[in-house]
Amino acid sequence: MNMKTSVAIRDAVPVAEPEANRFEFRDAMSRMAAAVNIVTTNGPGGLAGFAATAVCSVTDSPPTLLVCLNRGASVHPAVTANGVLCVNVLSDGHQDLSRLFGGKTPVEERFSAASWSELATGSPVLDDALVSFDCRIIHRADGGTHDILMCEVDAIRRRDDGQGLVYFDRTYHRAG
Repeated sequence: MNMKTSVAIRDAVPVAEPEANRFEFRDAMSRMAAAVNIVTTNGPGGLAGFAATAVCSVTDSPPTLLVCLNRGASVHPAVTANGVLCVNVLSDGHQDLSRLFGGKTPVEERFSAASWSELATGSPVLDDALVSFDCRIIHRADGGTHDILMCEVDAIRRRDDGQGLVYFDRTYHRAG
């Protein structure tokens, strides 16, 4: 089947100069829609949380997620010291909460903006998240500026209603 479609396509940009690479890559990645999550942790390293789109499923046997964490992020020491985290998948009503956890807002202010509980690991679980994956970090790999965390799921809590929140083209959108 031959279908003609009119699509605006930009010329390819060579990736040679490092600073131009970073800009071009970030600009290109803004065109990839991603679910918005708040990743939380608590334990000996302290309470912490951050907004993340770099989260994905690895396998269902055993249930495992991949989470990318910037080594320069203020939450990095707490997450690595605690060895546990919870991936809270946000609904379309959580845009303001995502902004709090994605900025420089103090930890106490971030967590006081919502209702939290715990499951297996002690990491904060967002009470009205679409789904929460309570995990233990079982492996850490080098990903340039980021740690790639392999996280085995110990407990899952989900709700059956609500619409997802995705980030696309540098803005939030409702999904579902």
